[in-house]
Amino acid sequence: MRYVLAMDQGTTSSRAIVFDSAARIHAIAQQEYQQIYPKPGWVEHDPHDIWQSQLAVAQQALVKANITARDVAAIGITNQRETTLLWDRRTGEPIGNAIVWQDRRTADFCAQLKSRHEQLFRERTGLLLDPYFSGTKLAWLLDHYQDARKRAENGELAFGTVDTWLLWNLTRGKMHATDVTNASRTLLFDIHHNRWDDELLDVLDIPSQVLPQIFASSADYGYTAPDIFGAPILIGGVAGDQQAALFGQACHAPGMVKNTYGTGCFMLM
Repeated sequence: MRYVLAMDQGTTSSRAIVFDSAARIHAIAQQEYQQIYPKPGWVEHDPHDIWQSQLAVAQQALVKANITARDVAAIGITNQRETTLLWDRRTGEPIGNAIVWQDRRTADFCAQLKSRHEQLFRERTGLLLDPYFSGTKLAWLLDHYQDARKRAENGELAFGTVDTWLLWNLTRGKMHATDVTNASRTLLFDIHHNRWDDELLDVLDIPSQVLPQIFASSADYGYTAPDIFGAPILIGGVAGDQQAALFGQACHAPGMVKNTYGTGCFMLM
């Protein structure tokens, strides 16, 4: 029998579940990690905590299910959306903490942008100009860490949401990628043409060199490095947690709606 290893990287904990081909659960592992609140309205995560907690529960789930990497047909990743990371391409080291989706530090910047660009962002992305989304968080990182913007323009830094960070670490830097569901939450993605939007990047002064490649949610995202689980495992899918939940809760037809009650409340149709 072959299995699927699901990785669910959430806002307050990381989880892993082993399913068989009939969607029966064989093992679950979960681990909480630290929330960081440097200032009122600021929320951060240590990128190492994100990766190490997700790795630990994935390994634990395989042990609990009494299987090895060779028994796993594929890995699927689902993740907290919008949370923003920036790291060194050569070393894989983050330049600072991840800025979490709840963080409001860019509220003033968003207010300034609304006066001139609100309609542009709404038409291209389907989103409101709000600190919730990744674009202004990334701009903040580039502006507040020494030489970050110059290094980004030189191709030395990589941006990603949590899915991208996990893919980078699982493949030891071979994959710098995201899927359309996560890209669509960045304020940088043209939802009509499924691509990064040069005009939006220009407004936010974000160099395209930092951006990951965009794939469909169900795609070949490469293989895990052999030493991580003892053998390579195909990474066969990535989706933001709320979009994944939409399908997981069997909303397969237009007009169907789901609510998820977790760290936040989310309704998708």
